[in-house]
Amino acid sequence: MNDNVKATLNSILDRFENGDIPEVVSYAMFPIADIPSAQWSLLNRTLMMISGTADGRGFKQWKKAERYVKKGSKAFYILVPYIKKTEDNGQEKEKLMGFMVKPVFRMEDTDGKDLEYNTVKLPDLPFMERAMEWGISVKAIPGNYRYYGYYAPSKKVIALATLEEKTFFHELSHVAHEKVKGGLCCGQNPLEEIVAELSAQTLCRIVGKQDKDTLGNSYRYIKSYADKLNISPYRACLRVISDTEKVLNLILKGEEVEFKKVA
Repeated sequence: MNDNVKATLNSILDRFENGDIPEVVSYAMFPIADIPSAQWSLLNRTLMMISGTADGRGFKQWKKAERYVKKGSKAFYILVPYIKKTEDNGQEKEKLMGFMVKPVFRMEDTDGKDLEYNTVKLPDLPFMERAMEWGISVKAIPGNYRYYGYYAPSKKVIALATLEEKTFFHELSHVAHEKVKGGLCCGQNPLEEIVAELSAQTLCRIVGKQDKDTLGNSYRYIKSYADKLNISPYRACLRVISDTEKVLNLILKGEEVEFKKVA
């Protein structure tokens, strides 16, 4: 294994050691449609997310998109197969000899023509000041209709692909829950997701947003996680009501309450 390949793989192993690889992989599972990286392996998409972008391309691919890599930008590397053509009994065959690395660049390190996918421009969302107070960066990202936002604890970033307040409230509730508990579980923990969604729906009502469709989506969301716990949505909400109150108090008033683990 050459040094470049080893270094690339080590960047993933380091994430396992830090405990945040499930978070990165979960974002890599849902690439933006119709861009080159959508066809990459999960491993390479994970390397891309680790590098802090949802769109990575080679120098020529960016040129084809009429965008140009900024001077001084550093590439990150993905793994590509090294295939050699051989002859066997007069027939030409392709043989996998191993892997090598290919340099690619983040969309954030390019300039030029606007890309076909649209990145939302965020309005002045309610409680945005709370995120700023907590040192959380809120940014817009292109969506792919499978997710509309996420909170990345390791990067202290809330990323949004929709203008809906409820999505922001959901992710902000994760931040508040992290502060209340002193940390979040890896991946999507059912109880944490229910706390975030119940808190988000409550915040919608507080700021005057009472969309019936949003309420229905919240119920289905909570039910999907309650099913994983083999309990009803009603019982699931009762189970997390204490944590939800602490999350709401922290967002609304900045009040931190001692956390007691839910049984």
